[in-house]
Amino acid sequence: MELKDVDPVTGRKTTGHVWNGIRELDTPIPKGVLLFLIATHLFAVLWWFLMPSWPLGATYTKGILGKDQRTTVEKSLLEGEAAKVPWVSRIETMSFDEIRADEALMAKVRSNGHQLFGDNCAACHGRDGKGGANYPNLTDGDWIWGGSAEQIAQTLIVGVNSRHPDTRVGQMPAFGRDEILDRQQIRDVSLYVRTLSEPDASMPENVERVDAGLEVFQTNCAACHGDDGKGNMELGAPNLTDQTWIYGGTLQTLIDTIHGGRQGHMPNWDERLSPIEIKVLALYVHALGQREP
Repeated sequence: MELKDVDPVTGRKTTGHVWNGIRELDTPIPKGVLLFLIATHLFAVLWWFLMPSWPLGATYTKGILGKDQRTTVEKSLLEGEAAKVPWVSRIETMSFDEIRADEALMAKVRSNGHQLFGDNCAACHGRDGKGGANYPNLTDGDWIWGGSAEQIAQTLIVGVNSRHPDTRVGQMPAFGRDEILDRQQIRDVSLYVRTLSEPDASMPENVERVDAGLEVFQTNCAACHGDDGKGNMELGAPNLTDQTWIYGGTLQTLIDTIHGGRQGHMPNWDERLSPIEIKVLALYVHALGQREP
């Protein structure tokens, strides 16, 4: 280290440090930077007093302004709810048919229903409502418990096989596991059920098995699904003739379903959603079912 001297090129004093022949200039921090640092420190100290900041055991300093993110969000939510009052009150008092006939109200239903659906239903039924493996498609117009807006609202309220005292109850017995039918009967009736939606599955070489399956169906399945296999919405028994399946319509899947049974589940939403939200969601889901497949 050398003593401080003056750099001959710039005329500035040096720090006395020299690295590889390069002298370090003793350049002061720009005043603008110093002023900025002072201002930010003063602002930070002021902010400590104005806003919540310091923890004090189980509480914290509230700040002179008394504002925080919680109160800001609460105020925003209250303002949002207040903005909904005019059309929410109309939905509350109007019938489903009256609401569907009012395009302005249906625009509100589609907007708010889309959000409700995304927050509560999309995890199972998909963002587009088209369902997935083991979950119903809500856009194809094929309903298990009824597809009117009123019926959809009731299903939302009580759920399916839920803990609600008035829940919709639907269960298909495990015909094979519980030894109601033997293996050959299960294969025969599975083949017959497949022919209900795909007549080409019935061929000369398997006609005897199809006929045997028809007998099994009439004895064990028709009570719920109907003699024609078109289902019963009162019992939550699906239509077996329309090629619309929840668990799959291949022969092997039908065998698995009849052998092991099925029991769907949907929560009752009356404990989480308000009556208005359920009504809006029912109207939104009903509109999904009106789409072209």
